[in-house]
Amino acid sequence: MTEPVDEHDLQAYADGKLPEDRHAAVAAWLAAHPDDAERIDNYRQLAEELRSTYQGVLDEPVPERLRRALHPARARRFALVAMWVAFGAALGGIAGWQLHAGWRPAPGPIADTGAAMARRAAVAHAVYSPEVRYPVEVRADQEAHLVAWLSKRLGAPLRAPKLDAVGYSLMGGRLLPGDNGPVAHFMYQSERGTRITLYVRTEAASNQETAFRYAKEGNVRVFYWMDRKLGYALSSADIGKDDLFKVANAVYQQLNP
Repeated sequence: MTEPVDEHDLQAYADGKLPEDRHAAVAAWLAAHPDDAERIDNYRQLAEELRSTYQGVLDEPVPERLRRALHPARARRFALVAMWVAFGAALGGIAGWQLHAGWRPAPGPIADTGAAMARRAAVAHAVYSPEVRYPVEVRADQEAHLVAWLSKRLGAPLRAPKLDAVGYSLMGGRLLPGDNGPVAHFMYQSERGTRITLYVRTEAASNQETAFRYAKEGNVRVFYWMDRKLGYALSSADIGKDDLFKVANAVYQQLNP
């Protein structure tokens, strides 16, 4: 009797690690479940985009102090782990990417902290915005519960900005892992189906820097800023820089009156 297809099989399939004797069963299951087939295909495309974008990291020379500490056979493995920690830790277990939870990058200047936050926000957007069935963990019809839950987990009062005036309605949100604590992730959608996500973290160093900064990771555009102990990053792969700036300004005006 053929074993039923489960999520472990699907993630192994997406990551190219599915045993050969399971391919036929998983392929047949996906053919009968088009929504999940689209989800897994999105994961595979994202994995390929991330590998293409950050492949150069693997070709960078290992610093001398690390070469002395690492056996040559382990140097390439270390570089691979460092790449995913820096750019893909927010993915959790999606598509089989597994990282050592105890490893954390050394703290850096505020500017570097913001840039790292923007990268994580871009990865989170790329992972969750294509989702059809499960784009959010808690939907907008439970907004009060969502905001209260995320505020409690982050240890700071949060708000989900009202963006109807700029064409976007709240879909809901979810909790994500950050460098040193939880992160709130809100998702919005326009009538045309374009999506934006707001990434909010509380582990930022206390500061008064509120200026917008812009970053682009792959095809994801990000406007981000810091405000005291909160950091914000607004991301989208569906709209241009100017349009994203207008939405970011609307978010900023509500969160920083």
